[in-house]
Amino acid sequence: MKVFVAGASGALGRPLITRLREAGHDVWGLAHRPESLKVVEQLGAHSVRGNALDRDSIFACVEQIRPDVVIDQLTSLPASPFDLPERLPADRTLRLEGGGNLFDAAQAGGVQRYIQQLSGFYLDGGNGLAAEASPLRVTAPGTIGESARMYAKLEERIAGAHMMKTVGLRYGFFYGPGTWYWLDGAFSRHVAQGEVSLIGAGRSVFSFIHVDDAAQATVAALTAPSGVYNIVDNQPTSFSEWLPAYADWIGSGAVPHRGEADALRLMGEEAVYYQNSLSGACNRKAVQELGLCPQPLPWPHPRPNRAET
Repeated sequence: MKVFVAGASGALGRPLITRLREAGHDVWGLAHRPESLKVVEQLGAHSVRGNALDRDSIFACVEQIRPDVVIDQLTSLPASPFDLPERLPADRTLRLEGGGNLFDAAQAGGVQRYIQQLSGFYLDGGNGLAAEASPLRVTAPGTIGESARMYAKLEERIAGAHMMKTVGLRYGFFYGPGTWYWLDGAFSRHVAQGEVSLIGAGRSVFSFIHVDDAAQATVAALTAPSGVYNIVDNQPTSFSEWLPAYADWIGSGAVPHRGEADALRLMGEEAVYYQNSLSGACNRKAVQELGLCPQPLPWPHPRPNRAET
């Protein structure tokens, strides 16, 4: 197939291009900065310089390339998760407006299939793991709620497509090379510097996914049934277990603990919610339909597999 990837030079875009090329597809990667275009070319794909926020240029790109599939991996994330609140408006604009331009161009250009990056970590699973029918946490405080509402709009967009098939991939927290959650990643630096505390009981459950596993699932989505899939690992972990295990993995000391009342006063409602209210996700559908086979997490994980519960 001829595949057009927007956001092609990011932490997921790089292994995705590699996987697509290995599968024999003709890959075109959209990027804006010269260094990003160079990365796309080094990976063996055709580089396309463009700005998703420039509607006319995106329409021209799709019309010229005429891809069979468009993969929307557009993001504008900061180097550190601590800077996410400041970057969120730009990220939201790129995904909603820029992604909207890409989506409209794909429909107008006769694209057969559209694959959309979604969130698998702001889902509401109630007292268990979130399934594909689970809603997003649109009423959550702060940037969590803002992000959830953005992802909800993206889900609504692809659900309303006509004349092309759509697949929504709800990725878990990315880990691996080039991500925040890696030995040389920004989150590791914050933990090592004692800037991350465990808040209260740490009841939130996190579901991660290695970027290479996410890339594999995305390639499989080229021919999978339309719909939404949770692209997460087999080891959903409570935050209270995960944070100390992660600190051990990077060779850091014990993480400090802060009570909920103290954290609420000093850090705000969102910080408490983040560590005590999030749901993990079930990957059963992606395992069955996409052949997802996530690699084991690199940090210690004392509990048995709960992904199929």
